[in-house]
Amino acid sequence: MEQRKLGSTGPTVSALGLGCMGMSEVYGPADRGESIATVHAALDAGITLLDTGDFYAMGHNEMLVREALKDVPREKVQISVKFGALRGPAGEFAGMDTRPAATKNFLAYSLQRLGTDHIDVYRPARLDPNVPIEETIGGLADLVKAGYIRHIGLSEVGSDTIRRAHAVHPIADLQIEYSLIERGIERDILKTCRELGISITAYGVLARGLISGHWSKDSGKTGRDYRLMTPRFQGANLDANLALAEQLRAIATEIGATPAQVAIAWVAAQGKEIVPLVGARTRNRLTEALGAAKLKLTPAHLAALAKAFPPDVASGTRYAAEQMAHLDSEKPATR
Repeated sequence: MEQRKLGSTGPTVSALGLGCMGMSEVYGPADRGESIATVHAALDAGITLLDTGDFYAMGHNEMLVREALKDVPREKVQISVKFGALRGPAGEFAGMDTRPAATKNFLAYSLQRLGTDHIDVYRPARLDPNVPIEETIGGLADLVKAGYIRHIGLSEVGSDTIRRAHAVHPIADLQIEYSLIERGIERDILKTCRELGISITAYGVLARGLISGHWSKDSGKTGRDYRLMTPRFQGANLDANLALAEQLRAIATEIGATPAQVAIAWVAAQGKEIVPLVGARTRNRLTEALGAAKLKLTPAHLAALAKAFPPDVASGTRYAAEQMAHLDSEKPATR
């Protein structure tokens, strides 16, 4: 598989990464054995970047990753971890804490759950409104010096915060949503990252399955699926977005690929500094996604996709209003 470097100072990773969150929660029940087999299949296919978070099912996902990697040489894989999100005993989210003392505590537990002595890329999951980003990054820089983390990343923050963070310590990558129907980073964030030599690890490349070609109005009705609570998966918004998915299906048919493969390949084609994260939970979905790595979109293909999917084409916001209000990445740059 093609390799891409995360930022000017970060690690070299596979051109596709595996997002592991859905193996533990959010998208309904997942099969543990199939999840582990999917991680193994990803590694066999050349994927080296695994993304998780310490708050994914309150540590369950990190322990799942540990089990999947127990016979894998540590140097063969890069582990990316998000931290700082607080949760209650009922699973509810209760804010952020990225104070350096709290960060050390979160890291200690992650190292234990993952069964490793270091994390390759460690990042706050969101901006903590109560802690200056300089303080958070300064604490992380100390952990880099101590050898517990190799590189520092960010997640869902805007250009101003990116600049302030990068001034304290080099940032390897920004993890943020990016897809054919979610192109908010093109307003200024992508330009800022390119200027500073920061890569993008793009999640939501299939819009949480909405444009994968597998979602229908009846999907997700069994089991607890977070997507059903988000605006893009509700009512008239869902109808309009599924119509977009059908447009993608038509283009994909002409190309000779699946909608998911075209959607992933489009993100990867936006720049060598962009690494799509594929949230496959089964080997079948992974196999389909891997086909995107071999798909070469021509200028004509890209032009057709640009015409069908202009910026802001999606109906509804990507998160509920309360969550959108806390996204630093939604704030426009001031310089």
